[in-house]
Amino acid sequence: MNIEKNKRISKKLKESSVGIAGLGGLGSNAAIALARAGIGRLVLVDFDKIEESNLTRQYYFLDQIGKLKTIALQDNIKKINPSVLIDVYKEKLMKGSMEIRFRNVDVVIEALDTAETKVAFIEEILTKLPDKPIVAASGVSGYGHSDRISTKNLGKLFLCYDENARSSDEDILVAPRVGIMANWEANLALEIILGEDR
Repeated sequence: MNIEKNKRISKKLKESSVGIAGLGGLGSNAAIALARAGIGRLVLVDFDKIEESNLTRQYYFLDQIGKLKTIALQDNIKKINPSVLIDVYKEKLMKGSMEIRFRNVDVVIEALDTAETKVAFIEEILTKLPDKPIVAASGVSGYGHSDRISTKNLGKLFLCYDENARSSDEDILVAPRVGIMANWEANLALEIILGEDR
C-alpha cells in the first residue's frame, strides 16, 4: 500500500467539489458514496420532499418522510462524514438558469427524474459551462444484467448507460440497479477529479 499516494489522493478529494442535480435514487446514493470517499464539498439541488415510496431506493429513513430531501440528505451525510462542506439549494431547476448552482464545482452529476429534464439540464451545462465535466445516467430501471452498464465519453459529457435498457411505464426502479448506477456516477466523478493520480 502506497501511503504517500493515499495521502495525495485524500488531499485532492478534500480540495474538490461535486454538484448533484436531483436527490432521488441516483443523487442521494451518489452523494453518500462521495461523502464516504472523502470529497470536500457537495452542492445539492432538489425541491422535493421525501415520500414513503422513495425509501425503497433512496438514501433516506422512515423518520424523514415529509422532510425536504436537501435537508434530510445533508443530515445523513454529516452522520457519515462531518467534515464535508455542503451547500443545499431547495429549488426546482428552471430552464435558462439550471447551471447557476454548479458554476463553482469541479464535476456535475445529473440525477434527474425525467428524460426531458435530463436533456435540458445536460444541454444547458454543456452550453453555459463548456469546460465543466458532467456525469449523466440513463437506463436505470429494471434489474439484472448490470454487466451491460458502460460509459460513453462525449467531450465533457460522461454518460453512464445500459444500451439494452428500454423505458416504459411498466419498468420498475429497484434499489440494486439504482444503487449500481448511482455508484457508477460517483466513481466516474472521482475518476475525473483524480485524473492521473488514481
